Amino acid sequence: MPREEYQVPTAGAGASAGGMTRGATGGERHESRSVMTYICGDCGGNVTLSKDALVACPHCAGRVLYKERTKRMVQFEAR
Repeated sequence: MPREEYQVPTAGAGASAGGMTRGATGGERHESRSVMTYICGDCGGNVTLSKDALVACPHCAGRVLYKERTKRMVQFEAR
């Protein structure tokens, strides 16, 4: 994605994606980080896993899961 097309996320979008607010307690922090979303390598479906869940797709029982790419802009300096 070119730099000119990048849209800065709003405060509401960051909070819904697991971001923390200043008034959050430790229990809320643990709850928001205990679930991650992955993509199945076999069927391409979205898989939500908690910390102690079995690493397998519920749709096809595939065991190869990929972490979703970040929504933030990633920029490297080349030499």
